[in-house]
Amino acid sequence: MSAENIVTNGFEGFSMKKSISQWAFPTNMNLKDCFESAKNAGFEGIEVALAEEGEIALTSTRNDAKKTIKEAHSIGIELSSLATGLLWNYSLTSDDPSESKKAKDIVRKMLEVASWLGVDTILLVPGAVDVFFRPDFPIVSYDKVYERSLAALKELAPTAEKYKVSVGVENVWNKFLLSPLEMKSFVDSVGSPHVGVYFDVGNVLLFGFPEQWIRILGKRIKRVHFKDFRRSVGTAEGFVNLLYGDVNWPEVMSALREVGYDSYVTAEVFPSKYHPESLIRETSASMNRILGKN
Repeated sequence: MSAENIVTNGFEGFSMKKSISQWAFPTNMNLKDCFESAKNAGFEGIEVALAEEGEIALTSTRNDAKKTIKEAHSIGIELSSLATGLLWNYSLTSDDPSESKKAKDIVRKMLEVASWLGVDTILLVPGAVDVFFRPDFPIVSYDKVYERSLAALKELAPTAEKYKVSVGVENVWNKFLLSPLEMKSFVDSVGSPHVGVYFDVGNVLLFGFPEQWIRILGKRIKRVHFKDFRRSVGTAEGFVNLLYGDVNWPEVMSALREVGYDSYVTAEVFPSKYHPESLIRETSASMNRILGKN
């Protein structure tokens, strides 16, 4: 049996939708061009991102969101979720109360904007003990991060429920929530059906198996990121294009099917310096193999 058949066999008809992160496109590309590029590459959806400034930002209004929706509809692409990188700069678990307040305000704005965009899930970085790509980031003790993050999510849950938008807590390289059992207990402790998990497949390869996480988290999974990673590298340089790493994609797909996951799977990849459009097309083709869409 060929490697291709190993990946695709048995998943024809499984109706998860194929999405890609806005971060896969050059930072200077406007949303309309991102939408067109994603659509032309065969993606059904795109995960958009809220920034401090830009087309989707902290200052965005309902009318701005309507414009974004109109552009997406005209091109024929869906908005799959809303992310932000701002919670790496303003942490929910900071020792500085003004910073953690700013972080909660950002989440509230995300929930509001998501509701305007017709998006039902946002991605949330729940805080950090450490940020590996920011040497200046103050290290916060694990127990304080847990306590503060849980308290913040309990405070934010009513806003999520108000807007009918789910918060997806992402497993990221923040030295926090390092096992599926802990992640499960953490989101259950919030006590809201609108707080779950945004599961990143590639992010757990360094210390676990994504298929195990999926089976343990089950229905708590609100959205899924597709990334691949080479364990032998062991650093951020180990993230590679889909199908070039150590993710056992047949097992991941089996696990997703077992838990009944049937929503967007979003490729979170980052643009190459030259000819970034090639990465978009290659990622789409790889996802087709993984999802059995060919």
